[in-house]
Amino acid sequence: MRELFRTLPLMCVVLLLPILPFLFLGGQLDDWLRGLAENPPPPIATFALIVALLATDILLPIPSSVISTLSGWQLGWFWGMLATWVGMNLGAMIGFALSRRYGTSFASYFSRGQDLERIRTVSDRYGPLVLVLTRAMPVFAEASVLMAGIHQLAWRRFLPAVICSNLGIAIAYAAFGDYAERNQWLPLALAVSVAVPILVAGLAKRWLPGAETKLDGKDTSA
Repeated sequence: MRELFRTLPLMCVVLLLPILPFLFLGGQLDDWLRGLAENPPPPIATFALIVALLATDILLPIPSSVISTLSGWQLGWFWGMLATWVGMNLGAMIGFALSRRYGTSFASYFSRGQDLERIRTVSDRYGPLVLVLTRAMPVFAEASVLMAGIHQLAWRRFLPAVICSNLGIAIAYAAFGDYAERNQWLPLALAVSVAVPILVAGLAKRWLPGAETKLDGKDTSA
C-alpha cells in the first residue's frame, strides 16, 4: 500500500499528460498542426532536421519520442523510420565516443550520478545487453550509453546492440506517426508518445537497483 501511494503522483501525471495539451493549447495546437500539414517544409529539410535533433539528444533535452513520431507523420513510415534511426544512432555514437574519451567527468555532466550508478549496477550484471533493455527508456537510454563509454566497451560490441535496438524503436515510432496522420489524431499520438516513455522510465526507477553507492568517490545517493 505504501508503494502505491509513493507511485500515485507519477501515475496521475502520466494520465494527465495526454489531456493537458488540449486544455492549455486547444485551438492553437490544432491550428499549428493544420498549418504544418497544409504547408509542410521540403522533405529533405525535414529529414535533415530530424537527424540533427536526434543526434544531439544525448547532449540536449530533446523529446526524442515526439520527434520520432513527427518523423512518421511528415515523411511516412519508411523515410521517417530512416531519419529517426540515423539520428538516434548518431546521438548514441557521439555520446559513447565522448564518454570513452573524457570518462566519468563528461558523463556526470550530462547525466545524474544516481542514474549512472543504477546503470552501472545493471551493466555489471547484464553487460552490453543493458543497451538493448534501456533503449526505449528516457534518461536510462542516455545513461547506459555513457556508462558503456566509461567502461571502455569495444565499438564492435557497442554498435550492434545500439543499431539493432534503435531500428526497432524507429520503426515503431515512425509507423505510429504515419498511422496518426492517416487517421487525423496526431495531437493525441504526440501526447501518448510523451506519456508512455515517462511511465516506462518511472517504473524502471522503481525496479532498477538503488544508487546508494559512490561514483568515483562522489556520493550519488542525493
